[in-house]
Amino acid sequence: MPTVTKPQPSVANPHRRNIAIIAHVDHGKTTLVDALLHQSGVFRANERVAERALDNIDLERERGITIMAKNTAVRYHDVVINIVDTPGHADFGGEVERTLTMVDGVLLLVDASEGPLPQTRFVLRKALEAGLPPILLINKIDRHDARPGDVLNEIYDLFIDLDAGEGQLDFPVIYANAKAGTATTDLASPGDTLRPLFDAVLAHVPPPAGDPEAPLQALVANLDSSDYLGRIAIGRIFDGRVALGDTIGVCKLDGRTETTRVTKLFVFDGLRRTEVEHAAAGDIICLAGIDGITIGETITDPETPRPIPPICVDEPTVSIVLGVSTSPMAGRDGTYVTSRNLRDRLDRELVGNVSIRVEDTDSPEQIKVVGRGELQLAILIEMMRREGYEFQVSRPQIVTRQVDGQIMEPIEELVIDVAEEYQGVVIAQLGTRRGTMTQMVNHGSGRVRLEFRIPTRGLIGFRAQFLTDTRGTGILNHLFGGWEPWHGPIAGRPTGALVADRKGPATAFAMSNLQERGELFITPGTEVYEGMVIGENARTNDLDVNVTKEKKQTNMRASNAEEAIRLIPPRPLNLEQAIEFINEDELVEVTPVSIRLRKRTLAANQRPKRAE
Repeated sequence: MPTVTKPQPSVANPHRRNIAIIAHVDHGKTTLVDALLHQSGVFRANERVAERALDNIDLERERGITIMAKNTAVRYHDVVINIVDTPGHADFGGEVERTLTMVDGVLLLVDASEGPLPQTRFVLRKALEAGLPPILLINKIDRHDARPGDVLNEIYDLFIDLDAGEGQLDFPVIYANAKAGTATTDLASPGDTLRPLFDAVLAHVPPPAGDPEAPLQALVANLDSSDYLGRIAIGRIFDGRVALGDTIGVCKLDGRTETTRVTKLFVFDGLRRTEVEHAAAGDIICLAGIDGITIGETITDPETPRPIPPICVDEPTVSIVLGVSTSPMAGRDGTYVTSRNLRDRLDRELVGNVSIRVEDTDSPEQIKVVGRGELQLAILIEMMRREGYEFQVSRPQIVTRQVDGQIMEPIEELVIDVAEEYQGVVIAQLGTRRGTMTQMVNHGSGRVRLEFRIPTRGLIGFRAQFLTDTRGTGILNHLFGGWEPWHGPIAGRPTGALVADRKGPATAFAMSNLQERGELFITPGTEVYEGMVIGENARTNDLDVNVTKEKKQTNMRASNAEEAIRLIPPRPLNLEQAIEFINEDELVEVTPVSIRLRKRTLAANQRPKRAE
């Protein structure tokens, strides 16, 4: 039985461990948490549990990614281990940053084949800056192309590159197959459970520090809500105690201190929240019923308030404008369609999302939202449309800065994994987008890793082109890399649009005649209106077309009258693809039912013509 670290004067609770799981996207964090929950006895032997138990948002299950950080807790021997599962995508870095304030160590998960990727660098840098001791877990050692030895060396290089301290370099290494629920410290001796990982957490993650007898001090790092309890604040107690019925102070972000009373108090137990009467320093808790509380505020003793510095996250770099729909079909599908509805929803998003900003525009009908990347903004838009909102969206724009009279723009560190046969076309595409190659690595497996530095605006609209060029086999990841002087103009979409010139249902006859003009986005029977983008023109100019034209009927039976019309399958665009596709003079119309593309100016005789 492993020994628990003896309590020191600064130790709040020797029977607690608080740890965050950090990794690049799709390296197996949520799968590992599933295995930890099962092997710690959280579930009954006959209990049916869905895979990715912590991913409880529909979009998370559909996309196979974690969007919101999740809390859970397991018991190992007499120790409660609080676990935070964090998102792996760079666009949700704000979720990672705030969760690190609640923990005392991190479990760094790395794929045994892919090795450290951009988000690995980001999350590890944040953990090292916070002084958190790491445990390295090299996952997916069962892959046929696994190379754990090389990956371990790459991780050591990454630690050194990030200026890790001597103590941080002395980290334990665990080799695991999270899907099978096995771990080992020695590749020559395969494990049969995750016991080596549990032991490493108890041995290398320190118990939480703090003084239970000091005045109360807890930081709100996350929020949840309940139809019965209202807003729920999730955070860690650094000092002091709290109990039901206590009078507490809330240090607001504007410097005020409000007084309230504790009505509900919970701690995490597996996938559930367990109501308790009291909690002390070192515990991760949930407090319900505190009106208006938000992330970054401090729960403290009202007599001696001690606010904790608020959570700071990296500046957002991509903006998008949401506006009231002005489409001829506006109001058909949505429940919430006014600018006030949009504003109220975005204000609610600000409460729980520290990595976005909402700004006013010149028009009261439009609102600018600034975030970390296209994916984060697309996820927000998708969640809104599923909630019944209807609106229109502009093309993403980057955020710039003025430094000493010079325009500075955000730069991304881009890592691409492609088959060798596609590296030429990818390099050529990125060259036109002002990308500069910094490294090329060929592991001899038939795939090549390419690393670039590229302006953020060079990646807008690139993902769809990249997947086309690599036949869907390429892997693309990027991370904010800093600010640099403006890199010069970047050409937009080289092709024009096929634009409907009148209202009505699209017909198969009309579409068959338009196929040679370009690629269509709609199916026969789709309702269209003047100014609606129905496809991509093969040439550089926009083309107004009649997609509602019907075949003329005659009394004479032609020899080919019975010949069926054959259509090339259209290319329907999802939300992300639609946002990437549009140019400055185009918008995406978003409703709970449909995603449509349109011109800003609908009338053909009022739009400036795009020259060939």
